[in-house]
Amino acid sequence: MAQVSISNKDWPRVKIKLKRKYNHLSEEDLQYTEGQEDKLITTLAERVNRNADYVVFTLKKALVNIDNNRL
Repeated sequence: MAQVSISNKDWPRVKIKLKRKYNHLSEEDLQYTEGQEDKLITTLAERVNRNADYVVFTLKKALVNIDNNRL
């Protein structure tokens, strides 16, 4: 089970934040379906060359204040 939960409603904002931080991520890298957090975490960890814990931390940080553009 994933350590973070992202709703389909929040994903577009999180996606924008990730693209700003990691501009080399493609649309394919950022494909997400609600409930598939583990797959997303694995993909992002590989693409940004970080471990899964860092990706989870980054996603949680993006979700804390979803209306803020900062990551």
